[in-house]
Amino acid sequence: MIKSIVVIPARRAATRLPDKPLAEIAGEPMIVHVWRRAVEAGCGPVLVATDSQAVQDAVARAGGEAVLTGPDHASGSDRIHEALQATDPERNFDVVVNLQGDLPTLDPQLVRKCVEALEEREADIGTIAAEIVREEERTNPNVVKVVGSPLTRGGILNALYFTRATAPFGEGPLYHHIGLYAYRREALERFVGLPPSPLEMREKLEQLRALEAGMRIHVGLVDTVPLGVDTPADLARAREILETP
Repeated sequence: MIKSIVVIPARRAATRLPDKPLAEIAGEPMIVHVWRRAVEAGCGPVLVATDSQAVQDAVARAGGEAVLTGPDHASGSDRIHEALQATDPERNFDVVVNLQGDLPTLDPQLVRKCVEALEEREADIGTIAAEIVREEERTNPNVVKVVGSPLTRGGILNALYFTRATAPFGEGPLYHHIGLYAYRREALERFVGLPPSPLEMREKLEQLRALEAGMRIHVGLVDTVPLGVDTPADLARAREILETP
């Protein structure tokens, strides 16, 4: 039986929405909403990894745990790796979930599905995707698509590629990739030690580094795409959702 931990990377220096983790929604900072949903997922302890004392204090006031990490990490994967090394040197946890800190309306079930996808046939990394139902999203480069082959067990794909293009060609569903990841401990350690890969740099998609290195990614299919808060308009929408009785 695997032992998993959820780590939420949270940095304050977002370009489009400064101080994003501390943005107030329904009376609490956004990072606290994400932390609560991670706890509700029941996938193990939840830890926030941040470069900000203010974020650490906000999580602590809510009853959670946060660890300070370096300010110069290139990605959330690097940040959660540092946090895991600092808090679990005995390697009690063999799976770590990388949960973005800007998903305040997240359905906790999506975290569980991410871990379930990892467990299927010894994948290195688990993630999730939802079928695209809006026609304009099929050609939107901001909607990342995953191309994969169905596994014997229903509802899980073996990822072959991730792209901002409209793919695959022809009749059939397209899948919107959702950026939650569950890593086996060894896979995370290998991943953060790899240099950026050619297709990763071309598509601006970090997960392609893993595929180019021969790592196996399984994708659990879900029915909903969580609201990611990247802009003031996204923040207003999150407030509307969470402040409505």
